[in-house]
Amino acid sequence: MTKIIRRKNNSTSSSPYNAALSSSSKTKNNVPSGKASSGVNLITPNTTLGQHFLKNPAVVSAIVAKAALKPTDVVLEVGPGTGNMTIPLLESSKSVVAVEYDNRMIRELLKRVEGTSHERKLRVLQGDVIKTALPFFDVCVANVPYQISSALVFKLLSHRPMFRCAVMMFQEEFALRLTARPGESLYCRLSVNTQLLAKVDQLMKVGKNNFRPPPKVESRVVRIELRNPPPPVNFTEWDGMVRLLFNRKNKTLRSVLMTKATIKMLEENRRTQAALMKQEVMDEGVTVEQIIEEVVGMEKWNGKRAAKLDLDEFLDLLAEFNKRGIHFA
Repeated sequence: MTKIIRRKNNSTSSSPYNAALSSSSKTKNNVPSGKASSGVNLITPNTTLGQHFLKNPAVVSAIVAKAALKPTDVVLEVGPGTGNMTIPLLESSKSVVAVEYDNRMIRELLKRVEGTSHERKLRVLQGDVIKTALPFFDVCVANVPYQISSALVFKLLSHRPMFRCAVMMFQEEFALRLTARPGESLYCRLSVNTQLLAKVDQLMKVGKNNFRPPPKVESRVVRIELRNPPPPVNFTEWDGMVRLLFNRKNKTLRSVLMTKATIKMLEENRRTQAALMKQEVMDEGVTVEQIIEEVVGMEKWNGKRAAKLDLDEFLDLLAEFNKRGIHFA
């Protein structure tokens, strides 16, 4: 029998889904259910929740094939909807853990597997995937709602134990940001952080007419593979620096770092680090401003902008600041 675990969330204000909760509740009892056995389903998607059902079986098959599943794999599916992709995932794997926010979708999904050999292989977690503690899995497959795309990527990047890969469909612009290179318009904090922790490949483009209802933009499928071992860097501090520099990515490093607010923050971090290490502030007579000027005045950084720095350059920059007692977290 299929296991259903409902996750209770203590906080509702921060969930990207909550804005649509009341409208979803009002409509859920007035929606016709589809015919489970045929796979044709007339249940109404809640587009406020980012629901766009993938209706083209050829695209579903292609995505499952790209996941390269093994018979021993445990698959995490985020947002299974009515189960159009869940069924082929169940056919190709040991088991599927499906995380779904919408109770209507859970009911339809359970109808699809009821009385079949797949029923015992499916486990359903009801709740917000961003707030849900994820179990062990080998491969993640997901058609991701736009409003949780960034949060879900970062959640997966930090997931342990490591999984083999994630095959995920995003809105096209978001997907392209994941692989954007220095100097490209879409290059951003998301690009740098994702590429630091994972290898990302663009797999296929999916037209909007493959969905019901069609979204306003095209979609893309990507494969994300975590770097193993992970890079030897404090990600919290790394992200602190990258976030700061990409706030104004087209300004010079000096312009971004020499603001009063940034200098004050770095000075506080400097003293905090010294206190944690139970030692005096390094080079008490050297100010944060002087250190910044020295670093960004070096030939390799002089006049440079975050928009055009690659991964290795960001790593070198952080190491140079850390060596001089400057920390970004």
